[in-house]
Amino acid sequence: MKVTPLFVVMTALFVTALLTANVIAVKLVDVFGLVVPAAVVIFPLSYIFGDVLTEVYGYGQARRVIWLGFACNLLMVAAIWVGQVLPAPAFWDAQPAYERILGYTPRLLLASFAAYLVGEFANSFVLAKLKIATRGRWLWTRTIGSTVVGQGLDSAVFITVAFVGTAGLSLPGAIVTQWAFKCAYEALATPLTYVVVGFLKRREGMDVFDYHTRFNPVLIAE
Repeated sequence: MKVTPLFVVMTALFVTALLTANVIAVKLVDVFGLVVPAAVVIFPLSYIFGDVLTEVYGYGQARRVIWLGFACNLLMVAAIWVGQVLPAPAFWDAQPAYERILGYTPRLLLASFAAYLVGEFANSFVLAKLKIATRGRWLWTRTIGSTVVGQGLDSAVFITVAFVGTAGLSLPGAIVTQWAFKCAYEALATPLTYVVVGFLKRREGMDVFDYHTRFNPVLIAE
C-alpha cells in the first residue's frame, strides 16, 4: 500500500494517544465514584484510531502501526529512565517529583507492554474478522465488539500483572471497572468513528477486506 498523508496522520494520532496515556496514567481520578487512572480520558482513543486503521487500511497496516507504537513507547520509557539517572545540579530540587511522576517500575512496564500488545492485536483481529463476517455492513458491531474483546483483555492483563498480590485491591472489581468505562467510551464515540471512517474511505478510495491476510501478529512484512 502506498503511504498517504492521511494514513500518516492516523498513525501519528494513534501513537500520540498511546504515549500520552502512559504518561498521565500515574494520576488516579474519581469519575462518578469510580477510581480510575487519568489515562482513561485518552487511552480509549488509541483503540478508536486502531479501529479506523484496521477498517480502512486493513489488518496488515494496523499491525505495523501497533508495532510502531510499541517501539515509540519503548523509546520514550528509555529516554525517561536516562533522564532520571543522569546527575542533576545541586540547586535542582525536583528529582523526587520527576521520579514520582515519570518513574516506572519494572512490574508496571511489563504490565503495560503486555496489555498493550495483547489488547491491540485482539482488537484489530476481531474487527477484521467481523468485517468479513458482516460483509462490511454494521460498522458499529465491529467497532464495539472488537473493543469489548480488546479492552477486556487489556484491562485483565494490566491489572493482573501490575497489581496481583496487592493487599486491599479487588482485581476482578478493578478489571471490570476499567473495562466497562472504556467500552462505554467507545460506544459514545461511535458516531464520530462513522464520520472519520466514511471520510477516509472516500478520500483514500480504499476499503480493505482481509480475506487473504495472515494474522500472525509478529509478521510485520508480508
